Amino acid sequence: QLQASGGGLVQPGESLRLSCAASGFTLDYYAIGWFRQAPGKEREGVSCISSTYDDTYYADSVKGRFTISRDNAKNTVYLQMNSLKPEDTAVYYCAAGFAPSFNLTLYDYWGQGTLVTVSS
Repeated sequence: QLQASGGGLVQPGESLRLSCAASGFTLDYYAIGWFRQAPGKEREGVSCISSTYDDTYYADSVKGRFTISRDNAKNTVYLQMNSLKPEDTAVYYCAAGFAPSFNLTLYDYWGQGTLVTVSS
């Protein structure tokens, strides 16, 4: 089971750190992806990290502002989000799969989502 947390209401330019914690399995064996879904839009990939070498990937819209990382001791993956913009408002989901990808169908386990609202 995956549990995403850390969402909230922030003003433009502020930061949030999302967490994706696993129970029942070890996250470091999996690639982890962060996805988001804004109202009325399709779910899209934001960032992902590979299992073996922690290679990281980012959508162009968040490159330079978001950072994905792992803490294997805590069995948790983080998404540090800086310089948030109103267009980052969405429900954010984490997912575990066997290869890093922005293709939703390649992920086997999904968290329940955490809402991020960026508004002044």
